[in-house]
Amino acid sequence: MPKSLTTSAFDLPERLAAKADPALIAADERHLAAVARCLEESVAELTARLDAERRAPGGKGRQAMDRDAEIHRLTARLRTLRRFGLDLCLGRMVGAGTPDEPVYVGRLGLTDSEGRRLLVDWRSPAAEPFFGATHADPMGLVSRRRYRWTDGRISDYWDEVFTPDGLDGHAALDDQSAFIASLGGDRSPRMRDVLGTIQADQDAIIRAGSRGALVVDGGPGTGKTVVALHRAAYLLHSDPRLGHRRGGVLFVGPHRPYLSYVSDVLPSLGEEGVQTCILRDLVAEGAAAGPESDPEVARLKASADMVRAIEPAVRFYEEPPAEGMTVTTPWSEIRLGAEDWAVAFEAAEPGTPHNDARDQVWEELLTILLDKHDGDDVSPQLLRKALLRNRELVTAFDRAWPLLEAADLVGDLWSVPAYLRLCAPWLSREEVRRLQRADPQAWTVSDLPLLDAARQRLGDPQASRRRRRQEAAVAAERERMGRVIDDLLHAHTYDDGEGVLVMLHGQDMQNSLVDESVVTAADPDLLAGPFAHVVVDEAQELTDAEWQMLLLRCPSRSFTIVGDRAQARHGFTESWRERLARVGLDRIGMASLSINYRTPEEIMTEAEPVIRAALPDANVPVSIRSNGLPVVHGPLAGLRAVLEEWLAGHAEGTACVIGAPAPFDSPRVRSLTPELSKGLEFDLVVLVDPERFGEGVTGAVDRYVAMTRATRQLVVLTSG
Repeated sequence: MPKSLTTSAFDLPERLAAKADPALIAADERHLAAVARCLEESVAELTARLDAERRAPGGKGRQAMDRDAEIHRLTARLRTLRRFGLDLCLGRMVGAGTPDEPVYVGRLGLTDSEGRRLLVDWRSPAAEPFFGATHADPMGLVSRRRYRWTDGRISDYWDEVFTPDGLDGHAALDDQSAFIASLGGDRSPRMRDVLGTIQADQDAIIRAGSRGALVVDGGPGTGKTVVALHRAAYLLHSDPRLGHRRGGVLFVGPHRPYLSYVSDVLPSLGEEGVQTCILRDLVAEGAAAGPESDPEVARLKASADMVRAIEPAVRFYEEPPAEGMTVTTPWSEIRLGAEDWAVAFEAAEPGTPHNDARDQVWEELLTILLDKHDGDDVSPQLLRKALLRNRELVTAFDRAWPLLEAADLVGDLWSVPAYLRLCAPWLSREEVRRLQRADPQAWTVSDLPLLDAARQRLGDPQASRRRRRQEAAVAAERERMGRVIDDLLHAHTYDDGEGVLVMLHGQDMQNSLVDESVVTAADPDLLAGPFAHVVVDEAQELTDAEWQMLLLRCPSRSFTIVGDRAQARHGFTESWRERLARVGLDRIGMASLSINYRTPEEIMTEAEPVIRAALPDANVPVSIRSNGLPVVHGPLAGLRAVLEEWLAGHAEGTACVIGAPAPFDSPRVRSLTPELSKGLEFDLVVLVDPERFGEGVTGAVDRYVAMTRATRQLVVLTSG
């Protein structure tokens, strides 16, 4: 049972004794006590319903799917209620027309057994003023209170007053707003929960419509990742076009440490249905793919044109034979001309993957041969069986429309120059030569978009084999059952006359006796899509070829694109609109975040010249925090002392050494490269030899990114 069910919801430290005045918190105590009772009842009720659903018969078809969906829904909600307890409540807001009836906002909506709304879901329209109200536009609010929770109890709270009426004995005013105060807190290894501190500019982006592509452009510390995560949860909850049965939402992060960092956020927002991944996860070969050693090869493969070369590469294997053949059966010889092959190949339905279309072409080819057979001396079933067993025909068809593997197809591009020239005629001879390699399947990160495009275009080669094995098994079972029925009819005389005989002769009865259960299918690829909406963080790093991987998975072209052109390691000279239009997106909306809530002014003062030296027009955000801690410079020999001193002086929070290994193991100290630090934040950042990060735009971006990971203090150490 959570602490909050048996003790006061408030646990304010002595220094905040004035905030513990009953005149300020008594109403909250009463309301949160009601929330606690309702939570206890809800957990008991959900547990009972979940147990009942699990005990109920599984059913079939739609009934089974509905049961599984309900179990998933109940489990997710129960997990959230048990995980948070009272800290489901984010805060309250008081409206001008209802000063005695504050509205409490929660991670989830909560209603008691009498129908009284105790918490409104943060994603509902009713909760919008809690995040969107400003002094310029209070949105009907008199005041707003936000809580800080520690171990299930309120350790602090802040009131923001929008009208003189809000001061009437019910507000405890602080020097800092809730948002700025919360930013001073230590960072845990997981991303700090910031749901209660969303600002109006961020909330407007979170709640924007999902049609088309929305670009959220902002520099370090502007809350881009916060916006991206909350937008994913909000859209799934509020937009019926994006529900799980309609495709759901895919969230794409820049690297594995980032996904670990934010993994706790979406469930804390009441949403567990978002698929998260990095680009490598979209392709089976991604886990082992290495970097592309030749920058020129990486540049060539980064082009969307190279991805489009997959289409002619596949079509090369879909050309009908130019010569005919004679198919011999026990009853006749059937001429299969070049024109017959062409007709059969046209049976492939447009848009069908190559390996799936193969079965359509084969069926059409058999139909043509059956129609061309001259004579009534054999049944169509026997003739078809003979054709299926005709080795010459099967071999000719396998050669004409082969089953293809994506790895083989792409590997051939890097090992057969003539094939690459055919599929990518715009390449020069020197470029074709440069793309060849000794081991064609020594995959690099640059190969992944081509492998993905090939796999999408080809389909699963094993699916056709599974279907054929299943069809053969069913045919054999039907033949066996037919023999059993014939034996019964000849061996027995039935007491009930001809009724059973008629039934056994009937084709429907014979079919019903055959088990046509499908062979166990392969596990579904949860990242294959299609998705109704895709959120991409650190999107400035994606190449044109990598964008094609995401466009393949989102036919609706509904995207949230989050990034900062100034943090692009390989440069980003175009506008967002120009880049996205080139890769195939239209209906592009723009939103900008220009306030740096994370990085103290002292750090940004040193970081800004670093990026402007390489990118004079960089969108450097304005920092609104100042903590009085200057950037410290020193020798590398002091690294251990810096970390030990910081750990001794801070019971919580995390530090990160960027550019070198940490000198000792600690769960609160990490070591990362500049590239892998992108999107993360730490209380203390120690940069080691930042001038060695590289030259040009890449080096400047790496230094700028690394410097702006710090939320409190930055130390720069050099080796000499």
